[in-house]
Amino acid sequence: MTVHDELGTALRELEATMKAANLWRMERPEPDAFHSVQPFCIDTMTLPQWLRFVFIVRLEALVESRSPMPATCDVAPAVDAWLQQEGARASDRLLMSKVVEEIDRLVTEN
Repeated sequence: MTVHDELGTALRELEATMKAANLWRMERPEPDAFHSVQPFCIDTMTLPQWLRFVFIVRLEALVESRSPMPATCDVAPAVDAWLQQEGARASDRLLMSKVVEEIDRLVTEN
């Protein structure tokens, strides 16, 4: 299995985890929200919006095109901090953090 295949699997797992935690169903941000220059579009989107409409979409495009991975990926600490701040259940925090840590690892190590 290639890194692209592994990353595709991890992205589907992130989607499933977000759905199980009721973090998937949301409105698509306005087009201007995607022009943010802040990390994670924090000034224009919630973190789950960014994960769904930016992070997953961009990485899925890399998987489909078999493009080179970015030099770094360090999203897990932001996800964990957001989940903790929002008072997410410990089980949801653990699952989401684990999946995003795996995505970070797959991107960074390849």
